[in-house]
Amino acid sequence: MSYSTASTPRPVTLDDVRGARKILSGVARVTAMEGSRHLSQLIGAPVHLKCENLQRTGSFKLRGAYVRIAGLLPEEQAAGVVAASAGNHAQGVALASSLLGVRSTVFMPKGAPLPKISATREYGAEVRLHGQVVDETLAAAQEYAAGTGAVFIHPFDHPDVIAGQGTVGLEILEQCPQVRTIVVGIGGGGLAAGIAVAVKEIRPDVRIVGVQAEGAAAYPPSLAAGRPVPVRNPATMADGIKVGRPGDVPFGIVGDLVDEVRTVTEDELSAALLLCLERAKLVVEPAGASPVAALLSASGAFEGPVVAVLSGGNVDPVLMQRVLRHGMAAQGRYLAVRLRLTDRPGALATLLGVLSAADANVLDVSHVRTDPRLGFTEAEVELHLETKGPVHCAEVGRALRDAGYTVMA
Repeated sequence: MSYSTASTPRPVTLDDVRGARKILSGVARVTAMEGSRHLSQLIGAPVHLKCENLQRTGSFKLRGAYVRIAGLLPEEQAAGVVAASAGNHAQGVALASSLLGVRSTVFMPKGAPLPKISATREYGAEVRLHGQVVDETLAAAQEYAAGTGAVFIHPFDHPDVIAGQGTVGLEILEQCPQVRTIVVGIGGGGLAAGIAVAVKEIRPDVRIVGVQAEGAAAYPPSLAAGRPVPVRNPATMADGIKVGRPGDVPFGIVGDLVDEVRTVTEDELSAALLLCLERAKLVVEPAGASPVAALLSASGAFEGPVVAVLSGGNVDPVLMQRVLRHGMAAQGRYLAVRLRLTDRPGALATLLGVLSAADANVLDVSHVRTDPRLGFTEAEVELHLETKGPVHCAEVGRALRDAGYTVMA
């Protein structure tokens, strides 16, 4: 699918992105570009992180939302705007509307994280909770728009939104003029499409790689089919790129200008988020860490200098705790074991002594002595351990077996 023929010109141009940049002057931050020595060593080429997680509202979404709302006719602005989102787009629309003096209503799923709901309200939007999944929320927002005359602000499927997101690409070229590869997460495709338009018209030699979560990867089958193809029941921790169908407008641009779309696993996303936190000192949500996950999964596949776009940092603390634990487990740094021992005084202390000798750090202990599944003289213990890697995990398991314990899990 292509929008680049004479009869169907591309819906977003470099001039559109440059115009969007003027609109965003004084509104969106020019976010930092941070070098990563650790990632550079891993892939054997310079790696830089474009920190949109430090953008106002915590993600790039403000850029597109503001350009879209600023471009509305006065009568459209007077009617207000409406959006549907589980988080980042909601906050972007809320702040953009407040800055422009436009009334905004944002529909969010009932299960949306409380910090994101609170932030959206604080930015000035009226929040309405509807539905359990984003598709239900989206339908409610569109019904509201039809009934009230409010303008629906799509999170990615509009040329103005794509132009706004494309300003990230202009900043990348200025901050890292030698860039050879840009790696960016893809959900609906607005950010990748905008960056591709901005970069390819100035530097066609730059390779642009999109990244999707394996469980929500609609672009590979869509590109193969030549049209947007929905993915049923997308599932990933990376809710920022958990989109079941590519947008019609960005799909054509991605098909024309993005050189490759890769997928990453949940384990790779967890490891990437953990790396960003530990080595770069940056709080990044799973979707924002997806480019780093791609670098970790195929370190030799990227020509440097590489710029990885950290698209957002709005991660729910509860999810952060789970993802960090998952990431530590994926790296062999977190081990959960369950075993049974004789229920007698000192038995638990003896077990902990074995773990101490194996240099395993005990994070949590669950000691069950009364359960119908247990024999009269048995107790069950579940331990969460901090370990030093896969080799150390194996050593801990061997130490327990050598001490006579049967590890059940």
